[in-house]
Amino acid sequence: MDPAEYEAKIARRFATFDQDGNGYISREDFNAAAAAVLTEFGVVARSMKGQALYEGAEAFWQGMAAIADTDGDQHVSREEFVNEAVKRLRDNAQRFAEIARPFLRAVIRVADTDGDGVITPEETVRVARVLGVKPEACGRVAATLDGDGDGRITEEEIIAAFALYFTTADPDA
Repeated sequence: MDPAEYEAKIARRFATFDQDGNGYISREDFNAAAAAVLTEFGVVARSMKGQALYEGAEAFWQGMAAIADTDGDQHVSREEFVNEAVKRLRDNAQRFAEIARPFLRAVIRVADTDGDGVITPEETVRVARVLGVKPEACGRVAATLDGDGDGRITEEEIIAAFALYFTTADPDA
């Protein structure tokens, strides 16, 4: 993929994080994502799972701000995201994915309705939908994450997919 296509793809990823659509990523976007997941699964914010999710959202925000908020205004603009994310992803996509791990781990705990430590494709569809994935793509996301078709999606599969989401040569992925 040429650099211009790659940057355009990363710019599209910006919208995934900009939950309220106001043109920048902020702590509030991460908190909104956490609240949406909690509501979807009927988990209260003051529960252990709820608190872990908000803590994971804060850790994810702090990691994102550390690598992309170049002007220190506590907002990541589209330009900052594109420039800094592209640079970091070219350096080490897995490290970028690790920033998301506390949040993703907590999402799994909330969405794991039977408590077995993994989520099902159906639970994944619910998470994807409330996080703003287009409805027609939610099933495809779940199927991709459950690549071996065993009906169980682990934290490691999700982390690997998160890194791939930003680095795959497929412009539509």
